[in-house]
Amino acid sequence: MPYSPLADMPEDIRARAARIRLAAFDVDGTLTDGRLWYSEDGRELKAFNVQDGLGLKRLRANGIEVAIVTARVSHTVALRAEELGLVHVYQGQADKRACLERLLRALHLGPEQATFVGDDLPDLAAMRLAGLGIAVANAHPWVAARAHWRTQRRGGDGAVREVSDLLLAAHGVAEAELERWL
Repeated sequence: MPYSPLADMPEDIRARAARIRLAAFDVDGTLTDGRLWYSEDGRELKAFNVQDGLGLKRLRANGIEVAIVTARVSHTVALRAEELGLVHVYQGQADKRACLERLLRALHLGPEQATFVGDDLPDLAAMRLAGLGIAVANAHPWVAARAHWRTQRRGGDGAVREVSDLLLAAHGVAEAELERWL
């Protein structure tokens, strides 16, 4: 059976996804698997999923703003964001909800036009503000229970691509995206 991001998707989630104009993502546990690696000289290392990165690029190419909102500050995150061409990168954000509110005001969007994707308690308030709060498959149970939708893939292992595919399909551009690569 051909892959369809909307297959078996509840109508409520389809409708919420169709309204999204801003996709905001946590980093540790969402864009990465949540593990922190340190080199001998103390540098922090993170592994990012290439398919997630392409998904983020395709969102931007199709008119959906992409933001990173993370409590930690990491040079590695700045490098990955630069590589992907992301302009909305907010590190050191202890209050992710407030950060999302400021970004929504700056972009002249309402909360119903945003999704926030996360995995743990610091993401919860931003997820609950967003019109589509998404938890990755390995999110903490308290967070997963309060999300509108939960990915099948784990953070750092394709969850962000799954969200990207959902949004592109809900906006009616998934087939055009596939055709672009054939």
